[in-house]
Amino acid sequence: MQTRNKILDDVSQLMTNAMGVAQGAKDEAENAVKGFMDRWLAERDFVTREEFDAVRAMAQKAREENEALSARLDALEGKTK
Repeated sequence: MQTRNKILDDVSQLMTNAMGVAQGAKDEAENAVKGFMDRWLAERDFVTREEFDAVRAMAQKAREENEALSARLDALEGKTK
């Protein structure tokens, strides 16, 4: 009976170790793919979401300022006629 428990303990330990190795391989593969994608995207000179949102906000502000100036210009032209 003692031998059977020892065999089950060994099999259990082996499975635990195998799961640890599998998890390590998974983590390493994820890191490798992430590193590859980061390098690939950097080489393509894509903008980040933060950069895109910042430029979009600047364009919106410029558009609003342009509309306000256009309205002032229209008002000034109306006064001179």
